[in-house]
Amino acid sequence: MQGVQQFLSFAETARHGSFAAAARELGSAPSTLAKAVSRLEASLGVKLFHRTTRQVSLTPDGERLYRRCERVLTEIEDLHADAAGTRATVVGTLRVDMPIVYGRRVVLPVLARLKAEHPGLELDLRLQDSFVELVRDGIDLAVRIGALQDSTLVARRFDSQYLLLCASPDYVDRHGIPSTLAALEQHKAVLFRMPSSGRDRPWQLVQRGKAVNLQPRSELRLNDGEALVQAAVLGLGIVQLPSVMVDDELRDGRLVELLPSLRPLPMPISAVYPSQRLLPPRVRVLLDALTALGVTPPPPRPKTLKRRGSPPQ
Repeated sequence: MQGVQQFLSFAETARHGSFAAAARELGSAPSTLAKAVSRLEASLGVKLFHRTTRQVSLTPDGERLYRRCERVLTEIEDLHADAAGTRATVVGTLRVDMPIVYGRRVVLPVLARLKAEHPGLELDLRLQDSFVELVRDGIDLAVRIGALQDSTLVARRFDSQYLLLCASPDYVDRHGIPSTLAALEQHKAVLFRMPSSGRDRPWQLVQRGKAVNLQPRSELRLNDGEALVQAAVLGLGIVQLPSVMVDDELRDGRLVELLPSLRPLPMPISAVYPSQRLLPPRVRVLLDALTALGVTPPPPRPKTLKRRGSPPQ
C-alpha cells in the first residue's frame, strides 16, 4: 500500500492545478511532488494528470481518484483537528466561485460577516458568470443559478431568483404597454448577449401555465447586466432581468414591471461543492450562513399600469 504522502502530493497538485502551487502549500519542492505523483502513477498503472509546461489537469482516472482522496484526506484533517481541540476553528483559505451581480450584492456581504467573525479565515473569491470545474480549479464552493446538471457535486438550494420584464415610465409613455405576448413582440427589446456563447439570451416567460422562450428582434444588445439596467432606465427598450438587479429601480419608479402575469417560475439558487462526507469548517459556516438568509420572496405584483402613449409602430 502506498504511503499517504503520495496521495497527499497528488491531491494538492490536483487542487491547485500545478506542482509549484501545491509545493508552496505543502512547504516542499515542485520536483519532489512531481516524483511522488509519478511513482503513484507507476504503482497504480494509470495516468493521473495531463501535463503541460505551465499546469496540470486531471485525466478521467485522476478525477475519480481525486474525489476518493478528498473524502479520505478530509476525514484525516477532521480527526487531527478533533484531537487538537480545534474542530470548530474556522481557518484556512475559502475559495468561492459566484455569479457577478448576485455574488456582489448577496454573497459578498455574507462573506464579509464571516471574515469579521473568524479572523483566521482567508478568502479567495472569483466573480464570473461562466461555470468552472470545482475539482480542477480547487474551488471549495460555487453559487449557481438555475437548474443543475447531474454530477458528482453536492447541491444545497438556499434562494430563488425571479426574472422580470421591465421598462422605464418614459418608454411606456412613448410606446404604450404590451398586454399580450403577441403585443410584446412588437416592442423594442434590449437583449443580453451571453459572453459564454455570443448568443442573445431569450426571454423566459409563462403563458397558460406553459414555459415559453421568446427571441425578440432587437436593435440593441449588451453583454453586461448592469449596462442592461441603465439602458432600460434611459428608455431604450424593454429588458428582462433578475429582480435582485432592478429592486432599487422598481422601488424608486425609474423602472416598472410589465406583463407580470407572464413572469416565469423562479430559478433556484444553489450552493454546490465536491462530494465529501465531512466538510471543512470554513465551508460549513458559509453553507449555514447562506441557508440562514432564507428564500427571497417573489416581488409584489405591480398595480395595473394606465395605458399611456400610442401603441408601438
